[in-house]
Amino acid sequence: MKREYFSHTSKDSQRKNFDALGGQCIALIDARFLVWLAQHTQSGPKQDALNRFGLAQFLGDALNHAGLDVDVKRIYWYAEENESLDVDGQIVRKVLSHDLDGGMSLLKSLGQDLRQLSLNKACDHVLLATDDERFLTVIDDAQLTGMSVHILADDAARNMSKLHQTDPGWGRLLSQADRRIVVQSKALSEILQGAAPKESSAAQEDPEVVRASITEVIVSWWDDEPEDKREELRDALHISRGIPQEVDRQLLLRMRHRLTRALSLQEKKMLREIFRAVALGTHSPDSPQNIDPLSSSPLIEEPV
Repeated sequence: MKREYFSHTSKDSQRKNFDALGGQCIALIDARFLVWLAQHTQSGPKQDALNRFGLAQFLGDALNHAGLDVDVKRIYWYAEENESLDVDGQIVRKVLSHDLDGGMSLLKSLGQDLRQLSLNKACDHVLLATDDERFLTVIDDAQLTGMSVHILADDAARNMSKLHQTDPGWGRLLSQADRRIVVQSKALSEILQGAAPKESSAAQEDPEVVRASITEVIVSWWDDEPEDKREELRDALHISRGIPQEVDRQLLLRMRHRLTRALSLQEKKMLREIFRAVALGTHSPDSPQNIDPLSSSPLIEEPV
């Protein structure tokens, strides 16, 4: 069967599709709920003593573990306490204490942000951390625009039938999620207390070995493609600084099988750079840094 990478034939239509963002996720985090999630089965961190430096990686790993090959682009952090910690890629929103207004301040602030993200099509995925059932309507509205909304949860989400009986409101909210992202309280607590994350398999591997594996997978895939498809891809890459989404997914899946894990953010960037170099004929096996100059731009992070 002939595979179509692009749904439109005109250059203008192709450019519009190629330059679209894909595979990015923005997290909207209710700090009060996250602290509960981290300590409700054990002693955990207090809200005014949280360490958020490892949070983006932790959430990204949780999304990958749930089968979502997306990166956490930014975190919006809704906190009742004054935050003195500045973390790159994290925006703090001050909300009133739940004891003062029953969570209405949070509902308004987070709800408005979710609406803006969906209306502006700022990302494809949102990871939501809250247990407030009043977000059902705004989540549904966001999903109707095509956005995927995932909700952070604990092990109770693995048995939804029981959860609907023991906590109907929480069950209804989780049922609305495109995916329930289950995390372990102990691991989350360790991150928020500033414990260094356990060294991943990615960190233990020699970067050049990973690069060689990526190159081998890409070259093998490229060699298997018919010449007309290769020409089509070359033409596309000349007018876009991303790579076709279908191609990106195929290569990421092959690498997941090859390494038995998902690629890190930097490894995904490497894969996309090497693919461009192989496709455009600028890749040299003896010079791993000989990458297409366009692909070195910081804008080239995501497929189209």
